[in-house]
Amino acid sequence: MTKKTTSAEIKKMLKAGNLILGTERSIRSLKLGKADKILLSANCPKRVEKDVSHYAGLAGVEFQKLEYPNDELGVICKKPFSISVLAVVKGGK
Repeated sequence: MTKKTTSAEIKKMLKAGNLILGTERSIRSLKLGKADKILLSANCPKRVEKDVSHYAGLAGVEFQKLEYPNDELGVICKKPFSISVLAVVKGGK
């Protein structure tokens, strides 16, 4: 079982530049083989979750559903909008 990712870890990865924000950019990173792990918000839309899980399966990348809703994830990342998908770049924690 994978360890739960905390908000402190998300902030640390964001500061280090190891996160990609957004659904489209995260899926693009999966297609290009740049993503190491995918983080989904608790209330991520089913369509987006299905797309991300499909591409994550093809790329052999694990994805984790967080306990934070998308608006709170936006606040954690210090953005004025909600975020449903985060991709951890290879070489990141």
